[in-house]
This record gives sequence, C-alpha cells and structure tokens, in this order.
Amino acid sequence: MDKTKANLPHKKQSRIQIRNRKRIMDAALIVFSENGYRGATLDQIARESGLSKPNILYYFEGKQNIHLALLSQLMAAWLAPLDAMNPEGEPLDELLDYMQRKLAMSREFPRESRLFANEILQGAPRITPHLQARLKPLFEEKTRVIQIWIDQGKLAKVDPRHLIFSIWATTQHYADFETQINILLPEGAPVGADAATLLHQIYTRLLKV
Repeated sequence: MDKTKANLPHKKQSRIQIRNRKRIMDAALIVFSENGYRGATLDQIARESGLSKPNILYYFEGKQNIHLALLSQLMAAWLAPLDAMNPEGEPLDELLDYMQRKLAMSREFPRESRLFANEILQGAPRITPHLQARLKPLFEEKTRVIQIWIDQGKLAKVDPRHLIFSIWATTQHYADFETQINILLPEGAPVGADAATLLHQIYTRLLKV
C-alpha cells in the first residue's frame, strides 16, 4: 500500500482537499447503494462526483479503499445508538429509545443502510474485521445489560440477542425495502410517524412485565 495515500486523511488538509474527499464519499455512497460493490465502478463515482478518475485516485487507491472508508464511517454512526443505551436508565425506556433512534437513522440515512445490507448479503468480505473488533464487543456488552434487567424482573423474559436482532430487522426494513413500502402504502402516507407508533406498541407489549 502507498503509505502516502494511506496516511493522507490524517494529515492537515486544505479546504479543497476536504471538499473533494466529501464529494467523492457522497458520490460513492450513491453509486454503491444503487449498484452494490461489484456493480460500482470508479468511472461511475467520477461522473457522480464531477471529478476526474485520476483526481479520485489521488485521494483513494481504488474502489475498495473508498468502500472501506464508507463502511468504517457508517459503522461508527450505526453503533452510536446502541452505545447510548444506558445501563443505569429505566430498562423499557432505554430499549424503546434505542428502537426509535434506529428507526430515525433508517429513515434519515436509507442509502447508508442499503450499503451496509449489501455488504452483509455478500458475506461481509470487507467489513468482517470491523464487525469482530467493534460490533461484537458492544453487542455482547449490551446483551449482558439486557439480561441483567430481565433477571432483575424489570423486563419480560426474552432472548436479549434476538431482541436486538428483531429491532434491527424491523427498523432497517424501512430503509432497505423503501421501494416496496412506497408501492404498498397509499400515496402520502406518514411512514415515519405510523411506524414509530406501531413499533412502540409492539415492543412495549413484548417487554413490559
């Protein structure tokens, strides 16, 4: 690997460099979320960003490096709601708040959600180290917290791991299957408010002792 390029993000950059990197990342997010990793090309990213292909290669070594940068950035944002779950808080409120934060993220960042889903569907060839080093320890920490709440009689008896999986599935559905939802719902239907209300009711009934 070219050490100069690898270290570039950590050096002080000019405003033009910062702006161009953002343009590349924003364009790549659109291209990868629409075409998947295999279907995306540097030429597509160049067209979407309005920069030349050589200009893109000044900032990134290739398609894989851009994809990894996006996934790393996404992982940090994706873990924040789970990390915010407070062991000292009211258990039901903490889980309902987590569900709402995840739903809000899916609505606000559908491309990011689809980017992550596409990577997982391919077997996570590029993000596996991040899943093992960053997601797994946090996941295990929070499942232990939920189990303590259950053992204390503050929540109904459920499997903490599958509870978190179900929250991921129900909230990210609204991003990953956005096209299907838009076809099935009446035009102009308030997706966000109705989804939040329904999921709040479901998880309240599921978890309340």
